[in-house]
Amino acid sequence: MAPEPGIPAALERPHFIGIGGAGMSGIAKILAQRGAKVAGSDAKESATAESLRALGATVHIGHAAGHLADDASCVVVSSAIRPDNPELVRAGELSVPVVHRSDALASLMGGARPIAVAGTHGKTTTTSMLAVALTELGLDPSYAIGGDLAGPGTNARHGGGEIFVAEADESDRSFQKYDPEVAIVLNVELDHHANYASMEEIYESFEAFVAKIVPGGTLVISADQPGAVELAERVRGRTTAKVVTYGSADGADVRVHKVTARGLTSEVTILLDGRLLTFTVSVPGRHYALNAVAALAAGVALGVPAHNLASALGAYTGVKRRLQLKGETAGVQVIDSYAHHPTEMTADLEAMRAAAADARLLVVFQPHLYSRTRELATEMGQALALADASLVLDIYPAREDPVPGVTSALITDAAEAAGATVTAVHDKDAVADVVAGMARPGDLVLTMGAGDVTDLGPRILARLGEASE
Repeated sequence: MAPEPGIPAALERPHFIGIGGAGMSGIAKILAQRGAKVAGSDAKESATAESLRALGATVHIGHAAGHLADDASCVVVSSAIRPDNPELVRAGELSVPVVHRSDALASLMGGARPIAVAGTHGKTTTTSMLAVALTELGLDPSYAIGGDLAGPGTNARHGGGEIFVAEADESDRSFQKYDPEVAIVLNVELDHHANYASMEEIYESFEAFVAKIVPGGTLVISADQPGAVELAERVRGRTTAKVVTYGSADGADVRVHKVTARGLTSEVTILLDGRLLTFTVSVPGRHYALNAVAALAAGVALGVPAHNLASALGAYTGVKRRLQLKGETAGVQVIDSYAHHPTEMTADLEAMRAAAADARLLVVFQPHLYSRTRELATEMGQALALADASLVLDIYPAREDPVPGVTSALITDAAEAAGATVTAVHDKDAVADVVAGMARPGDLVLTMGAGDVTDLGPRILARLGEASE
């Protein structure tokens, strides 16, 4: 039976600080669709702000104490909101309760059958695949995703069905707030260096997440990725959940038999319950194929027939910024990638290398966060060696303050040491001209990073068009 679309009392008139963010906007959209009086603020205008207004939300641009309504029932924040934010300060003066976005999301899952998708990489893609496939099958799921689907073009929806699919963020340990019926763990690696001091802390955090699976629930976990294998060993015998493994490894419960690249798509064959099942994934790369297998295994755990899910997964056409084709001009394709961790970078570059065949692969990479660059610059540089040539921009700071001695030069030095052809570009406005001067018909240009490097795709395409006239 589907859950009642209730609104917790504290969330009847919520005010979101940073309402345009991927995670925050999704919760705001679901609340607005359920009938809450949603308000919030964001640093700048965006398509997300407009979509929220279309749902009846009040969205202020900029942060000011006066934006917080006197009758707000709570203020919703993410871990990125600083204590001196004027709206947060004002909430304290008015004694308005402050709710972390993970608590808000957890409360929205009440009464549903939640699938929580966790892992250092691939969460957004896997959550999206499930949302699309379950919707395609008429199951009308609710979902909250950390990126916009290429098809429906939204990151969240309140559905009438009983399943709620949510991306579960480990970066600040907030995924420990959820009580999933099915939990997916795609991989476990050291990241988020501002919040985790060691791999042991990462494992402990994921163990706490797994411990929240409801009695009789299921853990779907990779049989290939070393961190996930270690986690599975740690929790076996300590969890009441059924453990279902997937991957290429011998003995995986859902065994990946073959992944065949077909241009910008992949054909996947799996062995499940003694039978071979083949389906198509409409995005390139083995790692995306494995995300689809994880999604299928999770749906099966909730009782959805595997052959139906396999067929429905073909309806998934991608997520914005996950190897998203931005366009083609003068014979050059420009593709956008959110990859910012070396593992993600390597996976996307390998997928693009396979898709490029004999063509050249040119990369525009923008490092994300000083802390991540400090810890992983060498691995980032090594990943860039997979491209024919790379431009490396300055570090996108996001929520962090500069760290002395930590610059993108750490990455360019490592890239050169790994044999890469790499150029530092400190003026982002110059990138389109530089790329237009390098690119030849047939080349693939990949803009890569979690910051505003995504804005360069259209500018590169426009400049390529001018150069070809």
